[in-house]
Amino acid sequence: MQSGSVKVSPFDLMSAIIKGSMDQSNVSSESGGAAALVLENREFIMIVTTSIAVLIGCVVVLIWRRSGQKSTKAPEPPKPLIVKDTEVEVDDGKQKVTIFFGTQTGTAEGFAKALAEEAKARYEKAVFKVVDLDDYAGDDDEYEEKLKKETLAFFFLATYGDGEPTDNAARFYKWFTEGKERGEWLQNLKYGVFGLGNRQYEHFNKVAKVVDDILLEQGGKRLVPVGLGDDDQCIEDDFTAWRESLWPELDQLLRDEDDATTVSTPYTAAVLEYRVVFHDPEDASLQDKSWGSANGHTVHDAQHPCRANVAVRRELHTSASDRSCTHLEFDISGTGLMYETGDHVGVYCENLIETVEEAERLLGFSPDAYFSIHTEKEDGTPLSGSSLQPPFPPCTVRTALTLYADVLSSPKKSALVALAAYASDPSEADRLKYLASPAGKDEYAQWVIASQRSLLEIMVEFPSARPPLGVFFAAVAPRLQPRYYSISSSPKMAPSRIHVTCALVCDKLPTGRIYKGICSTWMKNAVPLEESKDCSWAPIFVRQSNFKLPSDTSVPIIMIGPGTGLAPFRGFLQERFALKEAGAELGSSILFFGCRNRRMDYIYEDELNGFVDCGALSELVLAFSREGPTKEYVQHKMIEKASDIWKTISQGGYIYVCGDAKGMARDVHRTLHTILQEQGSLDSSKAESMVKNLQMTGRYLRDVW
Repeated sequence: MQSGSVKVSPFDLMSAIIKGSMDQSNVSSESGGAAALVLENREFIMIVTTSIAVLIGCVVVLIWRRSGQKSTKAPEPPKPLIVKDTEVEVDDGKQKVTIFFGTQTGTAEGFAKALAEEAKARYEKAVFKVVDLDDYAGDDDEYEEKLKKETLAFFFLATYGDGEPTDNAARFYKWFTEGKERGEWLQNLKYGVFGLGNRQYEHFNKVAKVVDDILLEQGGKRLVPVGLGDDDQCIEDDFTAWRESLWPELDQLLRDEDDATTVSTPYTAAVLEYRVVFHDPEDASLQDKSWGSANGHTVHDAQHPCRANVAVRRELHTSASDRSCTHLEFDISGTGLMYETGDHVGVYCENLIETVEEAERLLGFSPDAYFSIHTEKEDGTPLSGSSLQPPFPPCTVRTALTLYADVLSSPKKSALVALAAYASDPSEADRLKYLASPAGKDEYAQWVIASQRSLLEIMVEFPSARPPLGVFFAAVAPRLQPRYYSISSSPKMAPSRIHVTCALVCDKLPTGRIYKGICSTWMKNAVPLEESKDCSWAPIFVRQSNFKLPSDTSVPIIMIGPGTGLAPFRGFLQERFALKEAGAELGSSILFFGCRNRRMDYIYEDELNGFVDCGALSELVLAFSREGPTKEYVQHKMIEKASDIWKTISQGGYIYVCGDAKGMARDVHRTLHTILQEQGSLDSSKAESMVKNLQMTGRYLRDVW
């Protein structure tokens, strides 16, 4: 072809593109060949020239980056977590073992990883994989498809609140518990379950027990009895006992005949440690003090919280009260954060400055030292297997201790082992090792747990124990966790605000230490926007709840919430008020509220009376425990209103309870059982069956802590 014989230089190409707006009649005969070719093949030429431009840009960036290396080295940021594509299963002849976890605070994940690390050392011919239940499958069909292929699996499942699964296990738990019609489809699966709970709560380790039972019912072979970890005592000991019972079973499955009699070298877990890189203090200006860039995500959750200013703060108790309760409003306008009535808000808080300064003194760290932590070696290979938590952003020591280190909780035994490894005084090291050992179990339970000794107090007792930064943040101090609060507003009345009702925690502990609640103290001292433009703010996110009003507004409801247990019901009543204003028909409603004294801690009194006056609330029943000669609580008022409660339940009504799980909620549950038994002329077992039926059908809901 003739066009193929025309030679066009890069300069001609670029010139033709620049002059591309001209039409063919303006092309001279001398340059017509090149230009005509360009005009006829403009789409191809645009691709070529765009590629050239990109290459030039890359060269410029490379030169700029190399020139920048002559200045002070910038902080080495932690490598981002990479979501991997679906892995292709390779049949290498090794037994695959999957270890699942459902965790709220990281303990279940830690146990899962600890089991995997020791199992890897024991069984070289098996492959162990630790999996977040939420990441295991994208939908229900994938859960079934993948679980059907598992042959050996272990589940670490925490239970929180009123027998609920953790956030990352909720989707799996809902799918698994609702699919009981599958039959015995897991006959190839051998499994074990370890639960994490607290015996003080009514539904102790419910999630683990339920999953264990269903796995067995659907054909799975249980290797060991379900482990019932009790956080009220020493959950590490419970895990250790369960793990030791597991090894003989795994020996049968994962060891060949030729090595079955081999005596394994006793396994000692390595002390976890991040790789630490220190940086020039001048680079501290690059770091964001506390989640300042938190609003860069379209979806807000515990890993991606939203920065929210404090718009309003006020004291709810009167000056006559010796206690304190804060009403606080977060401004969420423009953040994209949304909530529904009955949801919870998670708030990331900061350690008090006096706590941080004491930690700095005990550790011997310079508060202004600027550093970053990493989970991989300099060559990119992982450190300590996969047991390290994702690193926090580069910051100063003071910022790290303020935002990320929980130094006021009692230390776990693994933390004592880590401290012992860095105690320069041999007697202190021996004492720490003893407390963490099986022989020191009783003393640990009494001296650390029962006495509620904090990590800081332990470090005061053992001053020679000064671990390096990488060990302190990896193995000694747990991550500071968000605090959860029942939202006390409705988006129908406050769409751009999240209201919180928070009682100040200030307790004297057995050691004599005064414990100040981290988040409640922060809220009490928060500076609202209405007082200063330089207001307080916090990283927050919303956790969905099933604590919702009936979809049918005409259904009657009973609400029981003393003290700050009133919080979600304030949101309910705001919602009912908005619905009534919109013309909805409301069913009857009764609120049982209790406090000590109406002149001291009767919170939101005017609002509650206003809800009664406007018809959003049918009846307000009050119990004041410190006004009369005898203490009167909400459960006593329930007995007085027994016939009304029975009538509401008989009409298909809903019952809601919010507050302390260990005391009030348990007493209310017993009282409800008694009312059903007496009003319905039922025996005890039938009354209990009726209560369980109310729970199963979602008509008896509890928001407890």
